[in-house]
Amino acid sequence: MRRVPTGLLVAGAGLDGDRYALGGGTWARYPDLDKQLTLIDRDEVAAVAAEVGVQLTPGDTRRNLVTVGVDLPALVGRWFAVGDALLFGMKRCPPCAHLERLTGAKLVKAMLHRGGINAAVFGGAEIADGAVVRPVSHDEAARRGAPVGADRPVPRRV
Repeated sequence: MRRVPTGLLVAGAGLDGDRYALGGGTWARYPDLDKQLTLIDRDEVAAVAAEVGVQLTPGDTRRNLVTVGVDLPALVGRWFAVGDALLFGMKRCPPCAHLERLTGAKLVKAMLHRGGINAAVFGGAEIADGAVVRPVSHDEAARRGAPVGADRPVPRRV
């Protein structure tokens, strides 16, 4: 994992160069929409670190994008934008035992409701530090070419 100030979100794939966008990754066998992009809030990571009593950075969580002050769970089942990219919140992203093995810290319980979300990328764009994350209306998503009606993505509730 490495922090980069800019990146390209690719429709149907995720973050350009990411292991999942390249067809690899621990959970690669699961549905594509569920693993294209992961987001986590910086303050939630800090709260988990304090609760568990470990050093934990947002990068340690292995999520793609770090947000500040965004109610990520509220975006599950909704269209939203990161900068000019169009995304759909697919599900919450609870941690797994794999993360505990990688970090050596007991994180699953503390991160259960603070693990961020998984999103699918429907409209790609270059993004950069400070990109605004905002909800997008159904009508705006449709105008931007997102599937609507019966073709609309279906979020998973976990």
